[in-house]
Amino acid sequence: MAAKELHVEIVAPDSNVWSGPASLVRVRTIEGEIGVMPGHTPLLAVLGEGELSVSGANGDRQHFFASGGFMSVEGDTGRVIIVADDIRTADAPAASPVTAA
Repeated sequence: MAAKELHVEIVAPDSNVWSGPASLVRVRTIEGEIGVMPGHTPLLAVLGEGELSVSGANGDRQHFFASGGFMSVEGDTGRVIIVADDIRTADAPAASPVTAA
């Protein structure tokens, strides 16, 4: 039986970024943007560069910008694990390039 909600974990190499129940996850992969809802088929995808958004089970939305990594979806359990090489909240400023003096 399919899960009624997603159980999402978003992690980066140095921290846990976000976790909790969700109704929808949208992410950009190297093959395009996909959305994952409860009951989605199992999936393993390579993340591209772009927005990652999570619609929480209570209606709140979280927005991130991710680059590189992967996403795993377990169909029966509704577990979604996103391991991003680089991730920040969408409203956080981009890192400034460092230039030599």
